[in-house]
Amino acid sequence: MSDTINSRTQQTPDPVSRRATVLQVLPAMVTGGVERGTIEMAEAIVNAGGRALVASSGGPMVHELTRVGAEHITLPVESKNFFVMRKNATRLAELIRKESIDLVHARSRAPAWSAYWASKRTNTPFITTFHGTYSHGNPFKRWYNSVMTKGDRVIAISSFIAGHMRKIYGVRRELIRLIHRGVDMFRFDPEKVTAERLVKLSTQWNIPDGVPVIALPGRLTRWKGQLVFIDAIAKLGRKDICCLLIGSDQGRVEYRKLLERKIRENGLEGVITIVDECTDMPTAYMLTDLVVSASTDPEAFGRVVCEAQAMGRPVVATNHGGARETVIEDETGWLCIPGDADSMAQAIAKGLALSGEKREKMAARAKEHIRKDFSKEAMCAKTLEVYNEVLTLGS
Repeated sequence: MSDTINSRTQQTPDPVSRRATVLQVLPAMVTGGVERGTIEMAEAIVNAGGRALVASSGGPMVHELTRVGAEHITLPVESKNFFVMRKNATRLAELIRKESIDLVHARSRAPAWSAYWASKRTNTPFITTFHGTYSHGNPFKRWYNSVMTKGDRVIAISSFIAGHMRKIYGVRRELIRLIHRGVDMFRFDPEKVTAERLVKLSTQWNIPDGVPVIALPGRLTRWKGQLVFIDAIAKLGRKDICCLLIGSDQGRVEYRKLLERKIRENGLEGVITIVDECTDMPTAYMLTDLVVSASTDPEAFGRVVCEAQAMGRPVVATNHGGARETVIEDETGWLCIPGDADSMAQAIAKGLALSGEKREKMAARAKEHIRKDFSKEAMCAKTLEVYNEVLTLGS
C-alpha cells in the first residue's frame, strides 16, 4: 500500500500522492484524555493532507471533531456485549470498504476487538494505543485486554506502559512505539490567561487574597489520592493556605461524603475545598502556587503534571508511573512516596518554601521541559510517523 500521510507537510511542498484515510475508534466522545487525543490526531491527519474519520457512540465532543475537519460515524462501539461487538465488527468492515479506509487506529478495548476483527476481514492495517494498565487479575481479563497489543504497531503513552506491556503481555519490543501524550502549548500558555478569567474563577471559588494556593486536579475517586492529600495537609499544620480539590465525583457520592467528613475531622473546613469540575484548567493552574498529583496507583502518563508544568507551576507527584518520566526532581517539582502522607507533606512544604527567584527559575525550566519533550505537536508528528510506517509495510 503506497498511501501515506506526510507528517512534515509544513516543511515540504511535496503533496501526498493520494489522501490516506485513517479511522480512529473509541467508545464515546464525552470527555477525557483519550477523546482529546483523538481530536488532536484527527486535526493532525487533516492538516497533513489525509482524511480523518472517527467511529464512536457520540457525545458532546463530536462538534470539536467536525470543527477540525474530521468526520464522525455514530456506532454503538461502547458496548461490551460480545454479540454487539461482533455486529460492530461487521459494521466497521462495511465502513472500511465503503470509505476506502487505509488504516484503523483503536484506542479502547471493546471497540478495539470490533476494529481488530474488521481489519482482519478487510486486510486493513491496524494499530492500537495502550492508554492504561487495565485490570488484569484473571486470565479472562488478560485475554480481553490483549487486543490492545494486537496492532501492527502498538503505541505506548509512557515508558512505564511500554514496560507493563512487555511484562504482562509479552509484547515484542520491535512492535512498540513510545509516544508520550502531549500538552496543547497554545491552550496551556500563561500569556493567554487574561485578568478577567483569573478574577472570574477566583471569585467563583472564593479564593482568599494573599495566601498560597495548592491544587489537586482529578476526578474524585479513591486512587487519585485525595485522602492522602488531606492527611498531608493536616500534617503541615498550616491554616494560612488554600487547597482545592478540582474534579467531579462522577456519581461517587459516598466517596465525596467521605472526603468532606475527613476534611471536617481534621479541622480543615476553611483550608480545603472541593470545587467540582473545571472547564478552564489553564486559569486554574495560574491561580495556584503548587499543583499536586497524589495518585496511589501509577498513572499511565499523568496529563495534569505536564499541563501544570507547561503553565510554569511547580508540581508534587507520586514516585511511580508516568510521573517519573515527566518530573525533573528539584528542577520542575518533587516526587514523593505513593500513599505516604508524611512524604507528600514534606514535598509540599518544599514547594511552599520556594523563594521568588527559585520559583521563576523552576517555571522557566518547566515550560521549556514540556515544550521540548511533551507537546501536542511532538505527539502528533510521531503518531503520523507510525501511520506512515504501517501504511508502507505492504508497499
